[in-house]
Amino acid sequence: MANEFYALLGRMRYITRWGLMRNTYSENIQEHSHQVAVLAHALALIRRHILKLEGPDPDRCAAAALYHDASETLTGDMPTPIKYYNPDIKDAYKQVERIAGERLLDMLPTELRSCYEHDVLEDDPAVLPTIKAADKLSAYIKCIEEQKAGNTEFDSAAVQTMRSMQEMQMPELNWFIDNCLEPFSLNIDQL
Repeated sequence: MANEFYALLGRMRYITRWGLMRNTYSENIQEHSHQVAVLAHALALIRRHILKLEGPDPDRCAAAALYHDASETLTGDMPTPIKYYNPDIKDAYKQVERIAGERLLDMLPTELRSCYEHDVLEDDPAVLPTIKAADKLSAYIKCIEEQKAGNTEFDSAAVQTMRSMQEMQMPELNWFIDNCLEPFSLNIDQL
């Protein structure tokens, strides 16, 4: 075996997101995964250090977020409206993601497989809610950035994504929305 895992992860930069939308700039899953890692780490820190609540390890959240879309190196990015169109498609796509994740893990040396398994398969219940919240937050930030550039195509996605985040009822996510989100609408001179 040639241990192709890392080479395939390097190809994350070629897989674009938001394929059904007109974008003012394209975003790839490598950039997205980095942002989700930063946000997941922040959410876990906010939960522990600002809100003083029990929660997942921030470093575990960051690592898991880096790999949360790794299976897309084999499947591509399925647009959200299609992925969640109905329960049958959602379940089928989850199965495709699982199979792709298993295939990726098979490309690692046996000694390392267990080190990556939960992150690639997205099945660690301790960090999964934080990763999902950070993933939604990243999508909302993309909407803000597109709207800031005058792209109204992201208006309905922004409303839907904000509603989805509010439904999560996560105090750390709400804290981030209230205290950290506004600056994303500013330009560099305003920051």
